[in-house]
Amino acid sequence: MRIVTALLFALLPLVLAQEFYKARRLGIDKDADDRDIKRAYRKLSKKFHPDKNPNDPTAHQKFVEIAEAYEALSDSDSRRVYDQYGAEGLARHNSGGGNHDPFDLFSRFFGGSGHFNGGDRGMRRGPNMEVKVEIPLRDFYNGAEKEFSVEKQIICEECDGSGSHDGHMESCTECGGRGIRIVKHMLAPGIFQQVQTHCDRCSGKGQIISHPCKVCGGNRVMRRLTTHTLSVEKGAPRGIKVSFENEADESPEWIAGDLIVHVHEKSVDGVISEDEKETPEDEIPDGTWFRRRGKDLFWKEVLSLREALFGGWTRNLTHLDGHEIKLSRKVGQTVQPGLVEIVKGEGMPIYRSDGMDEYGDFLVEYVVLLPDEMESGMRKDLNAVFEKWRKKIGIDLGAEKKKKNEEKDEL
Repeated sequence: MRIVTALLFALLPLVLAQEFYKARRLGIDKDADDRDIKRAYRKLSKKFHPDKNPNDPTAHQKFVEIAEAYEALSDSDSRRVYDQYGAEGLARHNSGGGNHDPFDLFSRFFGGSGHFNGGDRGMRRGPNMEVKVEIPLRDFYNGAEKEFSVEKQIICEECDGSGSHDGHMESCTECGGRGIRIVKHMLAPGIFQQVQTHCDRCSGKGQIISHPCKVCGGNRVMRRLTTHTLSVEKGAPRGIKVSFENEADESPEWIAGDLIVHVHEKSVDGVISEDEKETPEDEIPDGTWFRRRGKDLFWKEVLSLREALFGGWTRNLTHLDGHEIKLSRKVGQTVQPGLVEIVKGEGMPIYRSDGMDEYGDFLVEYVVLLPDEMESGMRKDLNAVFEKWRKKIGIDLGAEKKKKNEEKDEL
C-alpha cells in the first residue's frame, strides 16, 4: 500500500502537468511544437476575450487560464519545468510569479492594446467587411442562430504570418534593411533631386525571406472560408446590423476590423424555386405567404364563392412557430371580398420589449375565388339566396316579368 501511495505522489506532478495542454486550457497534445502552441493561443484568446463576451462571467477566467498556459508553454525553460514538476513547481521556479497581466500578453502577441476597443498603440486598424445574410421570416419571428460562411484573408497558420518556412529572414542588401531607398533624379545638368521611396526588392519590409512558406508562398496571408454563428433575436427588424469584432480581413500589419452583417428577410415576391422554401408552411396552396409590415403580420385567405356566401366553414392556420390560429364563419354568415379581419396579439414579437412577450396584430385579407363554370347545384343555391334577398327588400319577380311582357305586346 505504501508503495502504491508513493507511486501516486510521484506521478501526481506529471498528471498535473497535463492541465495546460488539455481542452480546459489550450486543447493541444503534450508533444505540440511552438507553432501549435501559438496557433492555439491565437484562436482561443480571441474567442474568450472578455471584450467579446461581456455577458459571460466565465470568459474572463478562461481568458486568464489560456494566457497562463501560453506563458508557461511558449518559453522552453518554463515548459521543461512545468512538464517535470507541474504548475506548483513552475510557481516555485518563478519565485511565486505567474500573476502576469493576460491583457499585456494579448497586446504583445497581437500588437494591440490588449483590448479590442482600447486603442492599438500605433498599429493601424484594418478595414471593416460588410456582408448580407438572408433568413426566412420564420427566423425573425422565433429568433434563431444561423451559421454562415464568408471568405476572408487570414494570417497563415503554417508560418504564423512570418512568410518564412523555417523562420529565417535576411536583411535586404538593396536597402540595408531599412525598407526605403534614396533615389537621385537629375533635373538639369549638375542639379539632382533626392527622392525617398519604398524598396522594391523587399517591398519596404527591410528583410528578405530565404525560404518562403509552402502554404502561403511567402505572402504571410491566405484566403479561407470562415464560419460564424449569427444570433437573431425574436422580432428583430429587417436590415438589422450585427457586428463581429475583429473578424474582418487579417494581416500581420494591422489589427483586424469588424465583420458587419446586414440581416435581411429572404424575398418571397414573384416565383421562387423549391429549394428557397424553408418549409411547406411558408406557402399556402394559392401561392401567398405571410407578409410582415413592422410589428404586424399579413395573410391572404382564399375562399370559394360558396364559402363566402353561405359561411359554415372553419380554417386552422399554422403560424410561424407552429401554433394554430382558428378562422371561421357560422352558417349564413357572409364574407365580403377584400374584407380584412384583425386578430389581436398574433403578429410579430415586439423587438426587445423589456422582457415582456408583446406582439403586434395578425391581419387576414379574404379573397373570394370565382369558379370558371357554375355547377347546377350552386345555381339553385344562389337563386334561392337571391330570391330570399329580393323578397326581403320587396321586389316581386313575377310582377316585374308580367310588366315587361305587357310592354312587349304593346309594341
